[in-house]
Amino acid sequence: MNQAKQQVDRRRFLCSLSVVAASCALLLGSAVLPTFAAEKKSLPLVLVVGATGGTGREVVKQALARGLQVRALVRDEAKARAQLGDAVQYVVGDVRTGTGVESAVKGVDYVVSALGSNVRNDPENTPERVDYGGVKVIAEASAATKVEHFVLVSSMGATHTDHPLNRMFGNILVWKKKGEDALRSSGVSYTIVRPGGLLDAPGGGAGVKVFQGDDLRNQGRIPRADVATVCLEALGNSAARSKTFELIGDSPGTRTDFTTMFAGLAADER
Repeated sequence: MNQAKQQVDRRRFLCSLSVVAASCALLLGSAVLPTFAAEKKSLPLVLVVGATGGTGREVVKQALARGLQVRALVRDEAKARAQLGDAVQYVVGDVRTGTGVESAVKGVDYVVSALGSNVRNDPENTPERVDYGGVKVIAEASAATKVEHFVLVSSMGATHTDHPLNRMFGNILVWKKKGEDALRSSGVSYTIVRPGGLLDAPGGGAGVKVFQGDDLRNQGRIPRADVATVCLEALGNSAARSKTFELIGDSPGTRTDFTTMFAGLAADER
């Protein structure tokens, strides 16, 4: 009799262990899954416009490396995916007509625009439609959806109407300046970066130099990768808000403290 009772007690004990184990698994699952989901949701989402261009590709690559979620507004998803990979969210649209823009900005924290006109590949990619019209439609949509910060890649010389590039490329700098002004007047928090000559070269080998006033005596070149770094450093940085500056590369081996750099710049006049 005692032996039978012991066997019953043993079975009850083992059964209770199974119940406890199952309960623990449920509790752990309910604790872990929402935490993981919350962490994933909390990752900032940045929309990159002009993502398949030289500078845009660098912005996407570095943003992903920093752990940001990245969305790209593209005209050809298959082509963009082949260049940028599957880690990027894609919205198909066209800034020249405004299609897809509302969907692209929905829910994003930041926007980086590396838009650039190129009529050699497509005669419809005029400076008026891309460097001005495209920036304007993205900026206004970003303001409407309360985007936290918008960084625009413009160009050194944007304030010089007599610049040779205007004669060569359909007043490209004139339209870039109009794009800047459209961003400033949109109401969204912004930073405008005006790089010098762009280089398709590795970045990170030097710091950067910044200027204000668009003085063309401050000539220089800079790798696209370093322009992308400056754009990403500006995102969410209060010291960079409402500021416009020119940007070139520094001497090899130098380094830049970006927060100090941004803090030393004057805000745009209203």
